[in-house]
Amino acid sequence: MRRTTYRGGLAPVVAAVLVGAAACTSPGGPRSPDGPREERRASPVSLTALRAAEKATERAASARVRSTAVMGTTLSLTASGALGWGDGLTGTLSITYTGGTTADTMRALGITTMEARYLPDAYYARTGEAFAARTGGRHWVRYAYEDLRSLGAGADFADQMRNITPDRSVRLLLDSDDVRAVGEETVEGRTTTHYSGTVDVADVEDAGLKRQLEQAGVTGETVDVWVDDRDLLVKKVEKGRTTAGGYSQTAFFSDYGVRVTARRPPAEDTADFEDLLRRPTGAP
Repeated sequence: MRRTTYRGGLAPVVAAVLVGAAACTSPGGPRSPDGPREERRASPVSLTALRAAEKATERAASARVRSTAVMGTTLSLTASGALGWGDGLTGTLSITYTGGTTADTMRALGITTMEARYLPDAYYARTGEAFAARTGGRHWVRYAYEDLRSLGAGADFADQMRNITPDRSVRLLLDSDDVRAVGEETVEGRTTTHYSGTVDVADVEDAGLKRQLEQAGVTGETVDVWVDDRDLLVKKVEKGRTTAGGYSQTAFFSDYGVRVTARRPPAEDTADFEDLLRRPTGAP
């Protein structure tokens, strides 16, 4: 596998943008088509409800989202926007860096809030005027998913970047041995059923998901979801630990089926991340 070496003065912020994008997802990825799931020891009622939520979310194909994420001392952030997943990931998020060493790196270049655009083939980040002054006036950085395979995390990192849809948490719970219905709760003014479970990575049956969690250094995760009477997620919380420390993410979803668009930024205003990583210190 080809690996990219971070060099040059722009490398820290280019890498920091990727860390921020990953924090919007939490470790994990899409389920591999390994065949039907084996029945778990969890409540059959809970599993039936979660399978219905998985299907309903897939059919809805889009939603508005707002979330907070904390990755140890590395990064904390908030994000809001709309995402669609019916035909490849599309959408736009506004990400605000609120703390951590990565946020310090971003602030050093005048970046506290970033616009992120997801298209089926690439992720685009608008980095601001201070960064543009160092990239020939270009405000956007393009991260092609195919190019992300050159990073140390390999293809799984690219999959993670593309997998920030609400049904991801449901898929994790379907791999839990102890998922249960906690009870009815009102969230965002909506009546929901709260489901909770723990995921032991050693017991995850999905090969692709298990590999991604292991590469992130995750051994276990606690997942909670709140599902409304249309079988759609209203809220989700994921918590766990990686080799880099503890992490948590909370997200709220609304307006399922909302129309989502994401424009590809102008080519003349866009720099490619691999070109920036190769650029030596001080280069224009």
